[in-house]
Amino acid sequence: MFVENRLHHQLQSIEPILEETSLHLLQAGGKRLRPVFVLLSGSFGVYDRDLLASAAVAIELIHMATLVHDDVIDNADMRRGRPTVKANYGNRLAMYTGDFIFAQALFVLSELPDKNLHKQLSSAIERMTIGEIEQIRDLYNFDQQMRKYLVRIRRKTALLIEMSCMLGGVVSEAGARHVSALRRFGYYAGMAFQITDDILDFTATAQQLGKPVGSDLRQGNMTAPTLFTLCEKEVGDELRELLARVNAGDAFKNRDALERAVELVKSGSGVARSQALANRYLEKAHAALNTLPETRERGILLAMSGFISSRDR
Repeated sequence: MFVENRLHHQLQSIEPILEETSLHLLQAGGKRLRPVFVLLSGSFGVYDRDLLASAAVAIELIHMATLVHDDVIDNADMRRGRPTVKANYGNRLAMYTGDFIFAQALFVLSELPDKNLHKQLSSAIERMTIGEIEQIRDLYNFDQQMRKYLVRIRRKTALLIEMSCMLGGVVSEAGARHVSALRRFGYYAGMAFQITDDILDFTATAQQLGKPVGSDLRQGNMTAPTLFTLCEKEVGDELRELLARVNAGDAFKNRDALERAVELVKSGSGVARSQALANRYLEKAHAALNTLPETRERGILLAMSGFISSRDR
């Protein structure tokens, strides 16, 4: 609640429309995983609630800004079961809203005494941006290797979770070994989180997702379940042909092709193979945790990683 109140306070503005659009996303809710990772990771050093809260708020504001921008790029109308900023206010206001939220993140970061953290987070934002550009470049690229997908999701998603865990450790002045373990945990947990997200895009309901099922395929984003299915002899060629049809025209005019493509991915081995991949990352996350002191907070981090693999939204 303390972090939530800080987020609300930070998004106040002398320009009413910016405050309205920013709070629109905040009030849609969310898991707030990144702030929780910051706060829990801070328990392995000297726990300073105010400093850790600043780090947690900054990380969540960075995440929120990227969501607003992503919805413009993806032409997304729904997020978390509610209309996006882009859908309610248009592309121009959405882009400026994302810029405003980024600016607020930088303001909060200035409260952290370790200036080296500013460089590390700036580098992380740069790499996140590169990940987004790579995703746009590889839309409908049926022949991309799994390695390219993994590099992309590390930059797009895992990196900020990795930074969250690292940030908590550094701000609390935890030892170098603890910070390294926290960073590894965040990276592996973040990879599992995104792969699970990509699985849920096929296996969850639209109500659970807060957006249409198969949104990645609609946008031409080739994720692990699709890439694995494309390699199957029995259905790979058909899936490739269906996706080519969707790419050639309006996705809504090719609704039947899109729905068939979603069914092929759901019924093939792609989902199971993706789940196995996510589980391997979780095993590595647990191994990193096991090098940390056996505390209540370590147990919570372990439970959170379990949530990542078992969630349905």
